[in-house]
Amino acid sequence: MYKSWWKILASLLVIYSTIWGFLSKAPELPILHESIRNLYFHVPMWFGMIVLFSISVFYSVRFLSSGNPEDDLKAVESTNVGVIYGVLGIITGAIWAKFTWGQAWSFDVKQNFAAISILMYFAYLILRNAIDEEQKRAKIAAIYNIFAFPIMVVLLFVLPRLSDSLHPGNGGNPGFNAYDLDSRMRMIFYPACLGWILIGYWIYTLVYRLRSLEKKHA
Repeated sequence: MYKSWWKILASLLVIYSTIWGFLSKAPELPILHESIRNLYFHVPMWFGMIVLFSISVFYSVRFLSSGNPEDDLKAVESTNVGVIYGVLGIITGAIWAKFTWGQAWSFDVKQNFAAISILMYFAYLILRNAIDEEQKRAKIAAIYNIFAFPIMVVLLFVLPRLSDSLHPGNGGNPGFNAYDLDSRMRMIFYPACLGWILIGYWIYTLVYRLRSLEKKHA
């Protein structure tokens, strides 16, 4: 019970933010209207993805210095969960765009760069499956991962700010802090971000343990 406190916290935060996210009163903002509630789901998915990819690149760096196959396994499994979070981020973003921009995919610069970032990590997973020799696969994948992470950061957080974009906080558009988001939304948004990040980490630990058991009994 003592070691599982953060799992209980993660579950409670996600349950709280999901239920209260739909039931609480949202500010009456033009264009966004009730779709503002997607803030509690779309943004936490991206935050969770960034955390999971950060874990992945950390273990890739550690693998290159240690050569420990466990580090390589942790890197790939955190990437697997991070990709799922990224796909969910794109889906929730497309749903939001449908109601606010008029179409699910408007080829907005941030949408395009987000898709490229996810495809880049799909390529990482495909690269791993294309190499049979375990040690060689782990080294090449680790090097790829180390270069992919900063490129992903540039694609998501730097280049969109230099181009015209419909996305809040990019292309001269104000971020959500500039809108009149009351304290009630922040009381849901921040717990949602923490909760979904912890849930993603929890899933990663479960998948890692499962793959470790499979390798031991292979």
